[in-house]
Amino acid sequence: MSGFSLPRESIHARLLLTQGGERAGSVFVMARAPAREGPETPLEMLNRPEGFFPFLPDDRKEVLLVSRAQTIALTVPAAGGKRAPGAIEIGLEVALVDGTVWNGVAEVVMPQSMSRPIDYLNAGGGPFFAVTTNNATHLVNRAHVLYARPTD
Repeated sequence: MSGFSLPRESIHARLLLTQGGERAGSVFVMARAPAREGPETPLEMLNRPEGFFPFLPDDRKEVLLVSRAQTIALTVPAAGGKRAPGAIEIGLEVALVDGTVWNGVAEVVMPQSMSRPIDYLNAGGGPFFAVTTNNATHLVNRAHVLYARPTD
């Protein structure tokens, strides 16, 4: 083991798994994003190519290494603030395999010709996409969505 490590920041989250239900705890993101200024977002962390990510449950002292493939969704506090330049919001209802249904909005930064909800859901940015409801952002695994429908 080397003494080299990258600084990480913890973010409180609720983890929804295919087995074992939902649990509260913390995920860890890099203090500096690799391709831009500022810290890594939880969505960027989930869309990394590695198969597992660390999660520290509130009720335990040891970190769990969670399979991205078995993660239905990760819910984090909504990042209040302004939209990214050129972003539009689209309304979505998302129904998950476990019966959960979220009605919210997705922030879409794509060319105007590709700003439909289906374009956002099929975008190749990784297995997870974001839907924001009230004060929470749900990072949803596309593989565990039964259906989504536009609400606009």
